[in-house]
Amino acid sequence: MKIGIANDVAMAAEALRRVVAGSREHEVLWVARSGREAVRLCQETRPDLVLMDLVMPDLDGVEATRQIMQLAPCAILIVTAQPQDNVGMVFRAMGAGALDVTATPLLGAVGHAASTGNGFGAGEPQLLAKIKTIGKLLGVSAGEAPPAAADEAGTGVKVGVKVGVKQLLAIGASTGGPGAVARVLAGWTPAPGAAIVVVQHIDANFAGPFARWLGDQVNMPVRAIDAGDALEAGVVLVARTNDHLVMDARLRLHYDVHPKDYAYRPSVDVFFHCVAAHFGMDATGVLLTGMGRDGAEGLLAMRRAGKLTIAQDQASCAVYGMPRAAADLGAAERILPLDQINAALRARLGARGPAPSTK
Repeated sequence: MKIGIANDVAMAAEALRRVVAGSREHEVLWVARSGREAVRLCQETRPDLVLMDLVMPDLDGVEATRQIMQLAPCAILIVTAQPQDNVGMVFRAMGAGALDVTATPLLGAVGHAASTGNGFGAGEPQLLAKIKTIGKLLGVSAGEAPPAAADEAGTGVKVGVKVGVKQLLAIGASTGGPGAVARVLAGWTPAPGAAIVVVQHIDANFAGPFARWLGDQVNMPVRAIDAGDALEAGVVLVARTNDHLVMDARLRLHYDVHPKDYAYRPSVDVFFHCVAAHFGMDATGVLLTGMGRDGAEGLLAMRRAGKLTIAQDQASCAVYGMPRAAADLGAAERILPLDQINAALRARLGARGPAPSTK
């Protein structure tokens, strides 16, 4: 891939340049020393991927990401020194169109990128793995949807549902997803009996912070899912690992590494297929903004199972990839802008609370 680097710290920019150039699989197209320069260079010589810092002079990484996605769209990976200390900026950047986040590798004493040891995928191998995954996303073919997760032999007793769950809202999102998820859930709480599950493409290190951030944006409790958890009415449950979230025949939630080679992790398709196969009550599937095709096949399975299916419209998407794939397949019964998805869910789930402001 042809890669642009946006970082105003000379040592950090050099560490990134050496990692990319040393891989022999990628080319450093340019190095920008500010967000504004990155926007200009993307328009002049568009890369396949930008490694974008968050804190830069003139124009920070959030606004640079927003402008690039408007003027010269390309894949953007946030690579910053201390992502755990800038959670708000991380999710704003992802809402503007960034695909993922990782920490900047350090330039070691012998000139090799070294891990910072902060647990946020800071070393050279972790960064290259992120770049490889994004390369797969950019090249995913239309026929790569994963199979539904294998059924577990059940007893017919729905032990995976806490008492009172009668409806399920399943939401899938990727690029631009954090902000979109917050907007469709803003300003309301569901009537008793509705459980909500969110599958957002995000690194496992940021799943917990994402759940906490989302909890500050909506009027419902939000928590990350542990293996073996049950669906819970009135609570937003968020997938928390790089493995795929699955729901078995007894409606218990687990994680599964398979399909191993599927670039989208956790996969929306895998979970939507599980809902179609196992959730016999009323369910709604919502597919939001994102690069690629993940979720389209699963949404189609949900529609064929008699569930209501909704996809975000092009105008309100940060990246019109996943919803477009769903529309092309005829998987979405309704195609709506974000605010109308909010209204549709309020009506569908018997929501309580004032309508969100559109200002």
